[in-house]
Amino acid sequence: MSAPTIDHQPVIDNLIRQAGTVILGKQRQIRLTLACLLARGHLLIEDVPGVGKTILAHLLARLLGLQFQRIQFTSDMLPADIVGVSVFDRATGSFAFHPGPIFAQLILADEVNRATPKAQSALLEAMEERQVTTEGATRPLPSPFFVIATQNPAHQIGTFPLPESQLDRFLMRIELGYPDRDAERELLRGTDRRAMISGIEPCLNAEMLTALQQSVDAIHVSDALIDYTQALVEHTRRSPDYQTGLSPRAALALLAAARAWALLEKRNHVLPEDIQTVLPAVAPHRLRFAEDRLQRLNTAQIAERLIEAVPLP
Repeated sequence: MSAPTIDHQPVIDNLIRQAGTVILGKQRQIRLTLACLLARGHLLIEDVPGVGKTILAHLLARLLGLQFQRIQFTSDMLPADIVGVSVFDRATGSFAFHPGPIFAQLILADEVNRATPKAQSALLEAMEERQVTTEGATRPLPSPFFVIATQNPAHQIGTFPLPESQLDRFLMRIELGYPDRDAERELLRGTDRRAMISGIEPCLNAEMLTALQQSVDAIHVSDALIDYTQALVEHTRRSPDYQTGLSPRAALALLAAARAWALLEKRNHVLPEDIQTVLPAVAPHRLRFAEDRLQRLNTAQIAERLIEAVPLP
């Protein structure tokens, strides 16, 4: 069954406006999050506790009308806690599979780097193939399927760094950061953010979201911008500054994110600025620098170095 045709701009504008009433002063992060979802990607939010990472995930699930599950990652978590387990049923004399929380449309993997690599690995197949294989059976996940993972900074106690293979499955990584003074004052004087979410009506449903994602697929990318994307990727592979360059999956992610950003900008074609805008969220978490001093650069500085090194077409 094909997705319904919708006038996407009023829907997108309403989504961004309503999200901005709860997550104050973070329009860019809200738009990047929405672009990530429209590009069928997964999102990693890395920041200190208490800046609104979890609230953003709850808010998005509410606005999009998606089935939502929150998984709190801990050091004693097992893969079965995520994907599910078979339990023996005495009445039937057989084992019955009990699906885990991964079987939802929007997953919040909260503090994902507090779990051990064994538990983290339970997300790999789900994020890449939209399915899980357990006890010899492969089971499809709901559609759409979107993971928002939050992680605490690596220097904090009790964290296990995400391996490169897992990081590469996140289309974007963003930081929310502290609110500015005016936004924080409104937070302190206003209604509890979680209470506000419960009063918000959904703007979309799964079918409408699929239609928006198909609109992103139709955004035109010129050959010159494909050349530009390839040049950015090839620079990271050839430059001695980088120990690990961008993969083909990263190049596809960059174009998908640029298409989604163009849609948010009310255009049916991608401009170089779209690629440059999403680059800080798409590229840095996939790169490894050859020198420690370069590894300490923030995402904006890493993207700026790339943009300066590769001329526009």
